[in-house]
Amino acid sequence: MSRIEVRTRSGVYQAELDDSEFSNVLWMSLPREGTVNVWGNEIYFEMPVDVTVKGDTTVLDSGDVAYWPQGKAICLFFGPTPLSAEDGRPVSAYPVRRIGRLLGDYSGLEGVGDRTRVVLERTF
Repeated sequence: MSRIEVRTRSGVYQAELDDSEFSNVLWMSLPREGTVNVWGNEIYFEMPVDVTVKGDTTVLDSGDVAYWPQGKAICLFFGPTPLSAEDGRPVSAYPVRRIGRLLGDYSGLEGVGDRTRVVLERTF
């Protein structure tokens, strides 16, 4: 499994990616930066990756890292979204592919504002 750092104005967060071809290509393409969009307790940002991947789920767990193929975006789910399930689990408006998990305390992601800068970097 590969690890990444997510740098925002509210802090630095660690994540672990799965061993999929998509995650490997993403990891090798880092560092990259984007601009955050906020949707409830989810942030997402454009991060086009040159590998075909299909979305296969809309219900996630808090802390999941996913890729939204239609929007070509990385999504970080850190709490309830506007469509949250009855059990409070985040729900994506579109099918996404789960590619990893946030590690440690990621509650500071609540402080990330719309249209702010995010940087993804490789870590070991």
